[in-house]
Amino acid sequence: MNQHHESTGPVDEQQITLRGPAELADALPYLMGFHPSDSVVMVALHGGRGRFGGRLRLGIPQASREWPSVAEQLAECLIKGSERRGGRPDAIVVFLCQDPADGENGNQVMERLRPLAQNLRTACGALDVPVLEALCISGGRYWSYCCPEERCCPAEGNRMAMPGTSVMAAAAAYAGIQVRGTLREMEARLAPLDASAVVAEQQRALDAAGAELIPKILDEAGRGDVARETLDLVRRLMKRLKEAPMPTPSASDTDDDRLITHDEAAAVILGLQDRETRDRAAEWMEGPEAGFALRLWRALARRCVTPYEEHAAAPLTLAGWVSWSTGDEPGARVALGLALRADPHYTFAQLLHEACNQGLDPETLRRCLRGERGERGARAAERTGRPREERRARHRTVRPAVGRRTKPPRGPVRPGPTPSRRRSAQTPPNRRGSRSGR
Repeated sequence: MNQHHESTGPVDEQQITLRGPAELADALPYLMGFHPSDSVVMVALHGGRGRFGGRLRLGIPQASREWPSVAEQLAECLIKGSERRGGRPDAIVVFLCQDPADGENGNQVMERLRPLAQNLRTACGALDVPVLEALCISGGRYWSYCCPEERCCPAEGNRMAMPGTSVMAAAAAYAGIQVRGTLREMEARLAPLDASAVVAEQQRALDAAGAELIPKILDEAGRGDVARETLDLVRRLMKRLKEAPMPTPSASDTDDDRLITHDEAAAVILGLQDRETRDRAAEWMEGPEAGFALRLWRALARRCVTPYEEHAAAPLTLAGWVSWSTGDEPGARVALGLALRADPHYTFAQLLHEACNQGLDPETLRRCLRGERGERGARAAERTGRPREERRARHRTVRPAVGRRTKPPRGPVRPGPTPSRRRSAQTPPNRRGSRSGR
């Protein structure tokens, strides 16, 4: 087994040597930021020393007939994505992570997934990139699909190292990197609420909000009103989260849910179905306000109960965007993956998910959103006339004409029209459809 060196992320000044399948298996949660359960994970290796590069994750398809085509798509995605970032991989490491089902043991999981591992090895080989190692991680043990040696890779598998005892764990602790638990636990924070009483109340609120707001969103005249009301409500809710006592980590989501009523959640969820309103909400992406926006988007995603699961694509995408913008790539990938699960054709989530997986810099999008906010402010200033300071300066420079003497009028003064300080309202520009393009 070759040695591999991790030089990405906060530990980029160190070179961490991983020796053999055991340390590779132990490093996986630190590479991803969480324990990827029920997942295919592929990691690109570069150079003769096997420097880690791009990585991707996908839930293991339940239908084995899909495995060959999925393997081809994953291999192409990782290799082509690495090439776009500047370097074709020299090799790939594959991880298949799945806990045993009831009545099943880890060895049976490994054998059941062996065809998928072979499909992935074949698909990568067809693109002239070898799979250097393929590991199955299940039930606290790991198996190698590539090593035939019974001495180092026995049929019953090898036990995973004790958490926190490996060289990767030590380096991650030194760098302040934390593993946040399992993928299932991270997804649960964004999943719809399941308490029957809460679900029934939220359904009624969403039904009422839909009946009231959707016709307005589809109407050109009422669409702007809904956008303003939605964004004003978002500001109030973020302020409420900010002023509330700091929640404990174990009860933070529950505390946030209590601060938002069913009607308020429904109004914002429906309002965010308009693309332009959602794009305005994406501007809460940095600084102190980003944390409160993220808490709000998570809470709204949990309120998208049956049959409104598809509406969760908007708050989930915003949660993914804020996570990515603030440096939380694992959280971004999880939220964006759930957004695409809610609506596979949600364009904003597709673009963000691809950009995040390709390792692009979110600053490009941040600059774009800042520019739009600045242009909108400039247009608002034009609609309200010149700034007050400019009007005052202009007034001070005006002098009566030389030689002209103003006489007081004789007789009763009749009031005339008073010139307005503001220009008349301009006709709003044409707007796009409320849900087109997303």
